Amino acid sequence: MNQNKNNQAMVKRLCLYGLLIALAFVLSYVETLIPVAAVSFFVPGMKIGLANIVVMVALYTLGARDAFILSLIRIFLVGLTFGNTVSMVYSLSGGLLSYIVMLLLKLTGKFSMVTVSIAGGIFHNVGQILMAALVLENAGVMGYIPVLAVSGTVTGLLIGLLGGEVAKRVRRVLSR
Repeated sequence: MNQNKNNQAMVKRLCLYGLLIALAFVLSYVETLIPVAAVSFFVPGMKIGLANIVVMVALYTLGARDAFILSLIRIFLVGLTFGNTVSMVYSLSGGLLSYIVMLLLKLTGKFSMVTVSIAGGIFHNVGQILMAALVLENAGVMGYIPVLAVSGTVTGLLIGLLGGEVAKRVRRVLSR
């Protein structure tokens, strides 16, 4: 009986992984349909980061380890599908720094999911700017950080609100 319950839980978790990765793909595709001019009027190349909803949902429903694994899978697969090696490097640098900051804030228990997401949005941009400074060997790109902090706040707010709604539904499924 216990073995059957364990198997069912594993199957449910595996299906959730698949659904979250599929959600990341769909959201990444939707983001490619949004005209660049509509979201990058402040900073060239700025994106909303809709696929980051997956990381937030995983962090708040599956746990830190699973969120990290899903984040890496998302960055790799979405980069292969919609980007290139360079975009993957930038996504990875932003994604890792963002993940670390979000995890640390979540672990304190003092911040809401929206606040954690806003910090994640800001530090995702900071990670990418740090990588750009390294690659370009030009610290001048750091001047974009204030503007990107604003865009990270706005997109982090959006991701946090949407992620909270998705997480509620995922929790219901996991509790069955």
